[in-house]
Amino acid sequence: MRVSTLWPVALLVCVTQAATTGPGDWQGATAKSVIYIVPDGFGTASQTLARDYVSALKNGENIGRPVTYQLAADQMVLGSVRTQASDDLITDSAASATAFGCGVKTYNAAIAVDDNRQPVGSILEAAKLGGFKTGLIATSRITHATPACYAAHVVHRDSEAKIAEHEIGYGHPLGSVVDILLGGGRCYFKPNSQAGSCRSDNIDLLKFGKEQGFNVFTDRAGFDELKGGADAKLPYVGLFTEGHMSYEIDRQDSLEPSLLEMTKTALTSLENATKNTKRGYFIMIEASRIDHAGHSNDPIGHLHDIIQYNEVMDFVRSWIDKHPDTTMLSAADHETGGITLHGYNPLILKAANASAEALGNAFSKYTGPDPSSFLKTVVFPSYGLLDPTDAEVSKLVALKGKSTFLNEMGIMLSARGGIGWSTSGHSAVDVTLYGYSSDKGGKILRQNMAGNWDNTQLPLYLEKQLKLDLGATTKALRKKGTQWVGRSVEKRFEGEKEYHH
Repeated sequence: MRVSTLWPVALLVCVTQAATTGPGDWQGATAKSVIYIVPDGFGTASQTLARDYVSALKNGENIGRPVTYQLAADQMVLGSVRTQASDDLITDSAASATAFGCGVKTYNAAIAVDDNRQPVGSILEAAKLGGFKTGLIATSRITHATPACYAAHVVHRDSEAKIAEHEIGYGHPLGSVVDILLGGGRCYFKPNSQAGSCRSDNIDLLKFGKEQGFNVFTDRAGFDELKGGADAKLPYVGLFTEGHMSYEIDRQDSLEPSLLEMTKTALTSLENATKNTKRGYFIMIEASRIDHAGHSNDPIGHLHDIIQYNEVMDFVRSWIDKHPDTTMLSAADHETGGITLHGYNPLILKAANASAEALGNAFSKYTGPDPSSFLKTVVFPSYGLLDPTDAEVSKLVALKGKSTFLNEMGIMLSARGGIGWSTSGHSAVDVTLYGYSSDKGGKILRQNMAGNWDNTQLPLYLEKQLKLDLGATTKALRKKGTQWVGRSVEKRFEGEKEYHH
């Protein structure tokens, strides 16, 4: 009798599925408030790169005798997360954020809608209906896929004008569900009669927000008036750039707050608003631009935004120690770039003081007679490319003004440090799950969430922790029909490629 070689695999799958834990196995609710942090496009090699870079600097730059120092996130590992979409083994941020935010597996490009294009309730919307305060922070456009899935519902992620409407409560069946919005993407909130608008209509969402009671500000001065959240009154919206906010290495402190500053201010604001109530808050914080640097194969932008993410994680841990009724979970939506580390020295990145994006923009604007000289004297030194070959100079001159300039320059620098990029898109690898809660809550969190999870399971855990009802939220969204869901596909943001998702 011939026995199939597949039967041990089938048996293993059955056993593994049977052993998977879920809501029935999770211990009871312990959190008043939840902080969810998304390092978009961040993989295990991304963390290794940042850890080794920081460790080398602390170790006197002695790569021949390496010493490793853990970063904040390293000390909060719980398990791992599977990321595939309903229609592809490789997810985009929209499908993944719908999974993380709503507990529903869906198709790539979907913003909080299921495979049938019907709206599904998010954990943030459920929290708002349950009496919690809510917040969204991103260093991307606030209308980008990850933040969008918590407060908007459109069939395609490029419908950012409609996403902006929903996020501020314009046309959303539940009204305004977000108390704090901080990030970029101002152009989608401005009527097309104003300079810099990305809208095709004359809807003024900033004016609408003010009429609904939002404190609306669009610059650093307005943010500073919150005094770190101590003087903040909810709700408020701060949009600091027309498009994405700057990479951390490029950020001008006088113009834009950092992700860490926005996190500190938002948490203080939410805590002050809920300290005398039984219900706390839910906030999603996205380190958005880790992903964008991965798409551009830019190790500089990638590295410094990862370091900033770890600084946020360190602060949130200390925040929770002082507010033990709070739980934090963190996981990337997917990995970007397919990074490998071989023949490897991260200190090759030390000399850089700007991202590929910033330098590519500067080169594109150069109109002088000698682009080669501009590359050699301005661009390459700022990027830490101190020994360019004639062939490399010629190649980048030919790519002036093209999006592939960023990838080519990033790969040139990466190769000198043994950093490899296998793609300019996303990969299918699992991502790390991090989490933190102090005292008894920390023990319960580790018992409940250690292991490997599907991305749709994470909001189910939060639903149980906060005693919410995602199903009831979905019913509330659909109660009077779903004609309000954004169903037209808009023009993509200028200069942005589809794979930058």
